[in-house]
Amino acid sequence: MNAIDVRDLKYTYDGRKYAVDGITFSVKEGEIFGMLGRNGAGKTTTMRILTTLLKRTSGEVQVLGLDPSDAGNRLRKRIGVVLQDESFDFTTVENALDVYGFIWGVSKSVRKEKIEKLLDTFELMDIRKKRMWDLSGGQKRRVQVAREFMHDMDLLFLDEPTAGLDPIARRTILNMVKDMTKEGLSVLFTTHNLEEADYLCERIAIMNSGKIVACDTVSNLKNSYAGLKTIEVSVSGEPDKTGRLFSTIRSGNVEAPVEPNSPYRVVTSNPQETMQEIVSSAISLGLVINWLNVRSVSLEDVFINTLTGDAA
Repeated sequence: MNAIDVRDLKYTYDGRKYAVDGITFSVKEGEIFGMLGRNGAGKTTTMRILTTLLKRTSGEVQVLGLDPSDAGNRLRKRIGVVLQDESFDFTTVENALDVYGFIWGVSKSVRKEKIEKLLDTFELMDIRKKRMWDLSGGQKRRVQVAREFMHDMDLLFLDEPTAGLDPIARRTILNMVKDMTKEGLSVLFTTHNLEEADYLCERIAIMNSGKIVACDTVSNLKNSYAGLKTIEVSVSGEPDKTGRLFSTIRSGNVEAPVEPNSPYRVVTSNPQETMQEIVSSAISLGLVINWLNVRSVSLEDVFINTLTGDAA
């Protein structure tokens, strides 16, 4: 049995436009499955349906063999959920963990043991006596993730679980999730961090405008770009001339920067020809090349090319 089976799932908030538009996918038992996409792609809506928070408009959904629309109480006992919404607890860190374990019916002795382990694993020992409202955003997020491990579960839903965390804290959480799957835990994971998805997930689905536009193993998605290289380029000069430079590239697919001060990227099967185009155009436009790098195609390149329709 799969942990999750979804077939032709649709959801609309207003009766006119579908936020989730006919998606089909499955998550195997013991698998970490990633959902990627821009803001508004439908990832969080899908997760809310699977975790009983929203009722689907149409389609078929099975979560741990149950329909979340009519088996909510039974299902919620077997899942863990970390959503993007901030938790508003008014007690200390260790009491927040204790209360959460109590709600799930964990015995006092087991709660005590788990609290100590989680405080250590998530590096919360130094703030165990602090009240939740006095914590930084990253500290609150660590507590929010840690408390889900106070009870046993078969399936964990993680919606941007490492948002606001430093690299060490992010890797700690990812490693813990990986270790839990070795014991049979299944995970549905959404993120904007492509490096995290590459590190953690076995298979991923890429969503755009409510639809799944690609779904496969990470390795297969990368292999679909076999033989291609990514050229990263940073130039200085007039912004309009920079735009003109990259609009002239014909030997590869240009990815404009997704963040300020990020380099342009060009996915190409002929890096030598592409570099010659870039250098020649830069000289003719009076631009200075500050940095140029050639590397293998990454999952982020696959993601961007898939969403922009520039698949290789």
